[in-house]
Amino acid sequence: MGRGPCQSVRLRTSLRSGRRRTEDMTEDTTAENARHTEKMRKIKAARDKMMETKTEEKGLIMVHTGPGKGKSSSGFGMVMRSIQHGMGCAVVQFIKGNWATGEKSFLRERFADECRFFVSGEGFTWETQDKERDIAAAQNGWTIAQEQILDPEIDFVLLDEINIALRYDYLDIDEVVDFLLTRKPRMTHVCLTGRNAKPELIEAADLVTEMTLIKHPFRDGVKAQKGVEF
Repeated sequence: MGRGPCQSVRLRTSLRSGRRRTEDMTEDTTAENARHTEKMRKIKAARDKMMETKTEEKGLIMVHTGPGKGKSSSGFGMVMRSIQHGMGCAVVQFIKGNWATGEKSFLRERFADECRFFVSGEGFTWETQDKERDIAAAQNGWTIAQEQILDPEIDFVLLDEINIALRYDYLDIDEVVDFLLTRKPRMTHVCLTGRNAKPELIEAADLVTEMTLIKHPFRDGVKAQKGVEF
């Protein structure tokens, strides 16, 4: 059965309305794309202008602190990145000595030539329960750290959990800061991790990141797990 005159008129009207909506949507999309392009152009121009003033390169003193997870993980991430760039690396662990961590096994087994790995601590302070041993271990670690920082073959040094040793005054904060500011080679990067970084170290650092604890599974009874914590 054919369409009546009224049906044909309604159909033509509907088609015209559909075309207008499509055209309007196309115009809206085109206008939105143009606004986005102009916005990004301005952002790029501003960023390019800013980057023109950022010409200096130097070795950085970096501090990862705070109660949240990720301080050591971020430091080891920079070790991996540095290795890929052909930079000589060294890691000195001050606290987690007896932990069989993935990063320690990975670096020692696969990148022994690219990264020196030293373990000074014997475990967390509440595990050793021997202050004199903890102090001796921390001071031994600091001696190793200074040697690695001064070594011309080393470009990046990670001092993992040194902030804990500084917090308990196992190391002298003034001595550590003075060494970093006056004796560290200009192009050597040093990253110091651990919660409760002392104000003197924060003041001396070029880059300070505070990891904030928002939520952690440990509070729900979930223990530390391979690949996540160690």
